[in-house]
Amino acid sequence: MKPKTPLLVKRLSIISLSLLLVLLIAMFLGISMGSTTSGIKIVFQSLLKSRESDPMLDTIIWQIRFPRVLLATLVGAALSLGGLVFQALLRNPLAEPYILGISGGSAIGAIIGILIGFSRFPGVSLTAFAGSIAILLLILVMSSGQTILKKDALLLSGVMVNAFCAAVIMFLVSMTQDSRLHNIIFWLMGDLSMVDMGHVGILAAILCPCFILIFWFSNSMNLLLMGKEMAQTLGVNIKSVTVILLVTTSFMVSATVSYCGLVGFVGLVVPHLLRLVFGPDHRVLVPACVLGGGAYLVSCDVLARVLPKQGEMPAGVITAMIGAPLFIFLLKKTRR
Repeated sequence: MKPKTPLLVKRLSIISLSLLLVLLIAMFLGISMGSTTSGIKIVFQSLLKSRESDPMLDTIIWQIRFPRVLLATLVGAALSLGGLVFQALLRNPLAEPYILGISGGSAIGAIIGILIGFSRFPGVSLTAFAGSIAILLLILVMSSGQTILKKDALLLSGVMVNAFCAAVIMFLVSMTQDSRLHNIIFWLMGDLSMVDMGHVGILAAILCPCFILIFWFSNSMNLLLMGKEMAQTLGVNIKSVTVILLVTTSFMVSATVSYCGLVGFVGLVVPHLLRLVFGPDHRVLVPACVLGGGAYLVSCDVLARVLPKQGEMPAGVITAMIGAPLFIFLLKKTRR
């Protein structure tokens, strides 16, 4: 039985406002913390454009930290939402773009675009999207003859293709002899540092319509979890919904990969954690993943900046170090 609309709206509003507050706190920490220490009062003065603010700190905040925080928010939201969609379509909590190889396919396409000399947008973004679609089709073909769509066959196919993508990526990197080699390796680990407001604006224009489209199909994802026969009986066009969601998710993932490389486990941990807290209703989970995923990656990026004594590490290192153990803990908890 569906919850009554006023009750759903009230619940959605409370959850969204709560997670928005968490996201704003994470963003403020992301703007405040870094290699250049700054107090809360000084940061507030800079944000409010006070006359007492430090011009150098203003430059650091508005030209370096603020675009980076916005990028981390968008990427975390996209990867979390992508993981949620894959988990709903495959009915498997282990499904996620990184594990299935979609991110790896995007990385192959993006590296090819970088080596050819394409611009980040639209060139590298389009080659990354082509790579993700090619890998998605390959995984679907590999698992199409099995009896389950089949979560186990599809997941195993994705794991094998992901390993193959990693080998291809290493081959491409080893064949690169110029100064781009170091940048590609750092980018592959999930780099959020090379960004400006122009890049953030382009990525936001790409991702926001995808967020809205996925929310439009959130109730269809609820029905798909009840089984294909039941969903079809209730009026869901399974084929068109599945294709639209898979292509949209692949497009989102490829866009994020083209801008910041491979950031793993965000789409694995965040949807699973939010599902445990808020329940299985995708009409609630979609906005929760957008806000919660953004807050999660911003927090991981803050740790990537403040943990090393000198310099910084890629945010993807932190997401892997936090995400893998946390997911194992959550997986054990759900099986008790």
